[in-house]
Formats: sequence, C-alpha cells, structure tokens
Amino acid sequence: MSEDQDAQGAEAAAPLAINGQFIKDLSFEAPHVPEIFADMAGGNGPNISIAVDVKATQLHANMYEVDLILNVEAKADEKVAFICELLFCGVVTLNVAEEHIQPMLFIEVPRHLFPFARAVIASTTRDAGFPPLMIAPIDFVEMYRQRMAAGETGEA
Repeated sequence: MSEDQDAQGAEAAAPLAINGQFIKDLSFEAPHVPEIFADMAGGNGPNISIAVDVKATQLHANMYEVDLILNVEAKADEKVAFICELLFCGVVTLNVAEEHIQPMLFIEVPRHLFPFARAVIASTTRDAGFPPLMIAPIDFVEMYRQRMAAGETGEA
C-alpha cells in the first residue's frame, strides 16, 4: 500500500471531517444609529445579551448539517444599540459509534465552528461602527448536558 493510499484511508476513517462551513443567515439592525453613539459616548458600555443554540440535521448516512445560532442584543440604557442574528452552519461527516454521534454534533462540531462565527459577529459589529464584539468562549459541554437533562435531541 502506498503512502497516498494510507493517507486516504486514514482521512476516510477520521472521526470528524468538516466538509464545509458557511453563513446561512446573517441579520444586523441598528435602529437608533447615529444617536445611540452619543448615548454610548458617556462611558457606559452597552448591556449585551447573547443567546446560543445548536441544531443538527442528518443529511445522509453519516453526514450532518450542524447549525450554530447566535442572537446578540446590545442596549444602551433601554435603547437598542444593535441586534445581530447569525446562523452559521457546517456540513460534517462523522465516523464514530452511534453513542458518540450526539456528543460530536452538539459539542465537538460547534467547538470547531465557533471561532469562525465569532469572527463574523466581530466583523459585523465593527463594520457597523461599534467596537468589535468578541464573544467569550462557550461551554458546549454544559450546553449539551442541559440539553440532555431537558430531554432534547435537537435533531430534525
């Protein structure tokens, strides 16, 4: 067996292969611009809330689409500074035992997608005239535990 065949065999048997990642939906609203900049100039940064969700859909036998959903809302006092909604997706192939599929879909894949989604949010907020929003790392293990405790599978 040649080295190329060995490499192809190892690649085919990799537990996780990310076939592609993409922005499926991106929405940004800043309803009170430009006056919100004056409101924020007083030194009080906006109050930012972030909601995160993960969904997975089986496409083929061992191929899945994983959706990382980020909803961000920033308010200065009671005025909305901006709302940013991102649906960042990855198409992955899993070569793992059945009992490892859910943890891979809801922990490992989002871990791989998150840095790219974070960069999209940071670029979008920066390009809109706000300081770039750098979202802190997310504990996908804890999110998965909460999902399992609630009895959710998140799979369509």
